[in-house]
Amino acid sequence: MSQEQQLRWTDPALCKGVVMHARSEPVRNVFHYPIFYLRLPLSRLNQLNIRGLAVNRKGICQILNRDHGPRDGTSLLNWVEGLLAEHQLADVTAGGEVVLQTMPRLFGLLFNPVSFYFCYDRDQALRAVVCEVSNTFGERHNYLVAHSDHRPIQSFEKIRTRKIFHVSPFFPLQGEYEFLFGGEPTSPVAIINYRLHSETLDSESKGGLRTWLRGTGQTLSSDILRGAILRFPWQTLSVITKIHWQAMRLWIKKVTFFPKPMPPLKDTTR
Repeated sequence: MSQEQQLRWTDPALCKGVVMHARSEPVRNVFHYPIFYLRLPLSRLNQLNIRGLAVNRKGICQILNRDHGPRDGTSLLNWVEGLLAEHQLADVTAGGEVVLQTMPRLFGLLFNPVSFYFCYDRDQALRAVVCEVSNTFGERHNYLVAHSDHRPIQSFEKIRTRKIFHVSPFFPLQGEYEFLFGGEPTSPVAIINYRLHSETLDSESKGGLRTWLRGTGQTLSSDILRGAILRFPWQTLSVITKIHWQAMRLWIKKVTFFPKPMPPLKDTTR
């Protein structure tokens, strides 16, 4: 049986991929950078036996509960299930898996511009995605992405929500996000498009920022993890450096700088 046939959306996986950012206004600015990230089923997180992956303990490559969700070290699965229940999604996701997609902490360093919690039903249909967004000011916010009628999210189906969390100082707080998720377990794709302000979410917005994360997924193993660490040992520093380098380029081009507003009062919005 081939790797593609074996790997399912809810299986532990390592993905080597590329992040792309493309700004269209007021100046065009496009960049790509390679990364690797993990997809981990939260119901089995503490039972994973992958040499080199330290779950809630010391190690070179770590996944720590305190880095995500409420950031107090408690169960991430319980936290996600609480969010789903709060937003009346518990019934449609009952019996399903929650998969955390994130970059690991490497050599004690971590910065995740966005981590995803993919919430599947018992038939592995995607019902909701919690997008955990971080900015370079040390702040975080969660967008709960789901259809208002709680139907399954189809491949590359657009779901829109208003932007309420400040990320880039070169974009205003106003506007909206457009989320799309698709691909296959061996080639997952996550797309987040930011569009400048429009009067309603149903109207077309202009300009903004296109971002996507594409990866090639493999069943997570000790050998595959070791190879990724050897290829990307300073991934965290690289991501932070490239973000600030692109910010400097925009500043040199005299793109309007927007001061950081107060963060949202709620940790999660839908």
